[in-house]
Amino acid sequence: MKIIFNYLIFPGFVFSACIGLLACWFDRKLTARVQYRVGPPWYQNFFDIIKLVGKETILPQQGKLTFLFSPYVGCLSTVLVATILGNNIFLGPGGFNGDLIVVVYLLIVPAIALMLGAFASRNPLASAGAGREMKLILAYELPFLLAVVAVIIKSGGVIQLSGIIAHQEYYGSNILSFSGVLAFLVAFLCIQAKLGIGIFDVSEADQELMSGVLIEYSGMPLAMFKLTKALLLYILPIFLIVLFLGKDLNPIFIFIKYVALLIAIILIKNTNPRLKVDQILRFFWGVPAILAFSAVILALLGL
Repeated sequence: MKIIFNYLIFPGFVFSACIGLLACWFDRKLTARVQYRVGPPWYQNFFDIIKLVGKETILPQQGKLTFLFSPYVGCLSTVLVATILGNNIFLGPGGFNGDLIVVVYLLIVPAIALMLGAFASRNPLASAGAGREMKLILAYELPFLLAVVAVIIKSGGVIQLSGIIAHQEYYGSNILSFSGVLAFLVAFLCIQAKLGIGIFDVSEADQELMSGVLIEYSGMPLAMFKLTKALLLYILPIFLIVLFLGKDLNPIFIFIKYVALLIAIILIKNTNPRLKVDQILRFFWGVPAILAFSAVILALLGL
């Protein structure tokens, strides 16, 4: 019974979905204020999801199974990540050996689900968006993995989230070292690409592809994709906090760190133009990749 509660209520689906939707509202509200607009009320995103759930789901003639189930697979993976992270930071030391590796794998599932659903729709614009999403994964995943490897090295080879948190409680946050700063900067850039917002919004690109990968989705499946993005806006900053800012993880400090990261993400999103796919590839395989390799080397040297 406790396990079901953890996955469905706290710190799993209900809790993480509410925080994620509120984070999306904060994004829209801050974006509006930057543009001298008022912005929506706090409950707008909740109403948007409810409205989509009540709408008709239109399926393509072929690939119906893949098209229909991809959104649910992506959403399920984010809920699992939210539960794993929440168990470690809200419910005390826990988890299992290798849960860090599981989280890293699960974080790529939403992007893969988005691609599979888009390809299954057989829409040319959706396929173009899926191709862009694939290139985006190829661009950011290597620097992101190297940043995680740097954290593992600094933590003495521990691949358990509770072990990484305990190491920071004793030795200080990983960001307070040369390798930690470099790895944090790289991971921070990569999570924005994982979110697919702002300068990395190439797979949807409303002005070019008319929502791209989501163009054929409606009703409940579209609601699942929207909810998945909201969940990612919650779990990705929390994941950074666990890896790099894990010294003080009481609720107040977690909230302050989370809001600070969220504001930084939103400001970068609103002050930079969207990059093209080739620019994204050159960007991530350039400076971020070099910084990530440098972080790994410095971590091996104990710096």
